[in-house]
Amino acid sequence: MSQSLLEAHDMVASKRYEALPPRPVEPAIERAVNNALMQGDAVRMISIRKRAGEPLGVTFRVEKNDLVIARILYGGMIDRQGLLHVGDIIKEVNGQEVGNNPLELQEILKECSGGITLKILPSYTDASAPPQVYVKPHFDYNPANDNLIPCREAGLAFKIGDVLELVNREDVNWWQACHKVGGATGLIPSQFLEEKRKAFVAKDLERTVNSKMKKKKMYITSRNADFDHHELQIYEEVACMPPFQRRTLVLIGAQGVGRRSLKNRLLVLHPDRYGTTVPFTSRRPREDEYNDQSYRFVTRMDMEMDIRLGCFLEHGEYDGNLYGTKISSVHEVVNTGRTCILDVNPQALKVLRTAEFLPYVVFIAAPEFETLKAMHTAAVQAGITTKQLSRSDPPPSKQKLFSSQSAVDVDLKRRVDESAHMLQTYRHDFDLTIATVRAVFQISMSISHD
Repeated sequence: MSQSLLEAHDMVASKRYEALPPRPVEPAIERAVNNALMQGDAVRMISIRKRAGEPLGVTFRVEKNDLVIARILYGGMIDRQGLLHVGDIIKEVNGQEVGNNPLELQEILKECSGGITLKILPSYTDASAPPQVYVKPHFDYNPANDNLIPCREAGLAFKIGDVLELVNREDVNWWQACHKVGGATGLIPSQFLEEKRKAFVAKDLERTVNSKMKKKKMYITSRNADFDHHELQIYEEVACMPPFQRRTLVLIGAQGVGRRSLKNRLLVLHPDRYGTTVPFTSRRPREDEYNDQSYRFVTRMDMEMDIRLGCFLEHGEYDGNLYGTKISSVHEVVNTGRTCILDVNPQALKVLRTAEFLPYVVFIAAPEFETLKAMHTAAVQAGITTKQLSRSDPPPSKQKLFSSQSAVDVDLKRRVDESAHMLQTYRHDFDLTIATVRAVFQISMSISHD
């Protein structure tokens, strides 16, 4: 039996067979079959369920007289089901053609309840999972006041300093985002759109204000405050990090708000946690001064050389002498394991806000004029300052009283205006903004928990 099976196998294997030519197919029949296959593969019927008034989380646009899905809001009902994709063409809703009006389709879908059957032509483009990106906006936004947003109900309102998670940035003008603490996803203006919008307004305002100014300015690093007005602060990318010790604590504020007093108080209260730099100067030491106490005394030639080499965080000249804070002085404090407290001008933030210094920037805001005036009066009565504000103090003459009163009022008003100007210009660089009267407590609490 086995021998017969083997002989039959060898006989069949040894023969040669010629392939038959393919049977001809009519061209019309071939086209019909292909069209049927393509049509059957393209059209899909999607069934979803929803409650009346429940948003689907989808917007549409018109493309070649068809209604196409423009965006799907992250976390919405359509996104959770995963049945529709951006680029799908909506042909019918519950057996009725949808036409080419996006608003009408939105209303139809909004009022539907229960089961909804959609006839679509799929795009077959699945979007990849977006990476986690967090940004901090430097402007307030309310979609109800935005005439450009394609759907105001889908907009996401936010305030300066909020942390937003970007979940979709495929649209060049409108991003999808949600608040870091959770919640619904909404549309926000993209960096590109907001830059165009703000640049247009800023350019128009600059043309109005400076229409008579023809003088050209050269950019100087030490005097860059004027140029900071022209920077467009839109979004700043941030990252979620565990608490860590900051290398520097930067105090910013107008002259006379008490930055140095706050710095000295923190140094006295927490000498093991905070340290500060000793400024350099080119002036000669006085009889009661020693090196490395209040100042580090160097020659003007050496200081000018270090300034040219970029060794100073900030520097200036007063009464013919140079003064400045050296970058190496900051590292000396940090290397001892303490946070270095810096009382600098806001222009220095351009250098400080880096991974090298890891600053926590605190803005000491001046109070309102009347509050500042009352604080100054209290300081005069306590003997802290010699400037007079109260008219009850016996003046040498009435003329002098009003002159002194007016001069102090002008000085206090200047401090309030300078503080408001700093806040408006550099607000995007501040981690914390506090009033002078609560500064010490709030700074200590913020640093200890940051």
